[in-house]
Amino acid sequence: MQKRILSILLALALGCSLPATVAFAEENGGGTAQTAEQGPAEETLPAETLPEETRTTGAAAEKTAPADSTETGAVNTDLTVAQPDAVGTISFANLETRVREHNLTIQMLEASIASIDAKDFDKMQEDLRKQLNNIAKLQYLVLTTPPEYTDAILGEIGMEGATYSSLQASYDALKDTFDDLKEGKIQGDAAAVVRQLENTEDQLVMGAETVYVSLRELTAARDSVQRTLTALGRTEREMELRYSMGQISALQLQQVKNGRAQAESGLATLEMNLDNLTAQLESMIGAEITGQLTLGALPGVPAEKLAAMDYEKDLAAAKTASYALFAAQRDLDDAKEAYDDACDKYGVNNYNRKSAQHTWEAAQYTYQAAVQAQELKFRTVFNAVGDSRQALQAAETALALQKDTYSSMELKYQQGTISQNKLLDAKDDLAAAQDTVDTARRNLFTAYRNYVWAVEKGILN
Repeated sequence: MQKRILSILLALALGCSLPATVAFAEENGGGTAQTAEQGPAEETLPAETLPEETRTTGAAAEKTAPADSTETGAVNTDLTVAQPDAVGTISFANLETRVREHNLTIQMLEASIASIDAKDFDKMQEDLRKQLNNIAKLQYLVLTTPPEYTDAILGEIGMEGATYSSLQASYDALKDTFDDLKEGKIQGDAAAVVRQLENTEDQLVMGAETVYVSLRELTAARDSVQRTLTALGRTEREMELRYSMGQISALQLQQVKNGRAQAESGLATLEMNLDNLTAQLESMIGAEITGQLTLGALPGVPAEKLAAMDYEKDLAAAKTASYALFAAQRDLDDAKEAYDDACDKYGVNNYNRKSAQHTWEAAQYTYQAAVQAQELKFRTVFNAVGDSRQALQAAETALALQKDTYSSMELKYQQGTISQNKLLDAKDDLAAAQDTVDTARRNLFTAYRNYVWAVEKGILN
């Protein structure tokens, strides 16, 4: 008989209609058990919309695409048409795709994003509503049922020893979470985490591009050192001949040999750095680490793309895309919310309210400083493109002059007025001028890519 009574009371506690406390929990999912009944409210807020991701691509050497839109933030990055890479090779055009598809860190980040996207916030809110209702019913049971029956009922559902106060504490904790869901705060936090993870992915891709360009620079440096070694070899043979003829001292000959030995040591260091950096890039694209990856040439930057740059419009786009400013804005919003809460709870002269006010003011200055820093960095990136462009033009002018000089040296050699070594030295000077042009082109490409990352992703490293 007693067991039957317990069963009936338990059914009443968890399933029957209850007074105002239960009605409130069912309709609004919140408040304490004593709060008066209220009407229904909006239950969910949409998660914060993130800016659409724009993928950037680079290129393999010679092909260039036509000019594209110059809308705000629409800096065109399709510098070439990507083709599949041969085994053991990679082109700049395919670099981003291979990093995003095969980099293990990015795969981990993508899995984390998928985990967040899989959350059903509506279902979470409904589950919390049910839990709040059940707690409210148990509170009603505790208030209206004799203690000897209450303890038995709570024991059957694993809550033996629960009191009205402990149930209220659980209710309040769940209510805070429920309110955050209803107001969209948890959804906003989840969207912010996704944006942070996507920013990390973009940083990894940008890092891979930096490694790619560095490898091209090291390769060019190695070629330059090899030419230097060849020239030093010629000089050494000439000095040995002159030493045998008594024209120079043994010390002079040894100095030439030491210079060649130092160049050989520098070449060995370059080779080691090339191997290490190549292995790093292989790791970043998820390839087998062999140190033998072959890189394609970097693309050029067409003049129409440089002409499409617009400082004011692109700065606005960079600010919108910036995760740093996004995070700073969230910090500012949190400080403002804390200040508003303090205003609701405390009087004008209360120290808690004054402290919250000063914290909010500090957050405003912090945000303004972040905006200013973003603007200054963007100006630097913008100006770097123009500076790199004029440096390339100057290098091309110097190369044209060096070509004329070499042509005149060839003529002199054919006329027998200069030695072969002099002609070879002139050829090395021509190669050095070409190296300067190639370096200027890489610098312009790097500056433009940095500008693209700034405009499209707000990344300003």
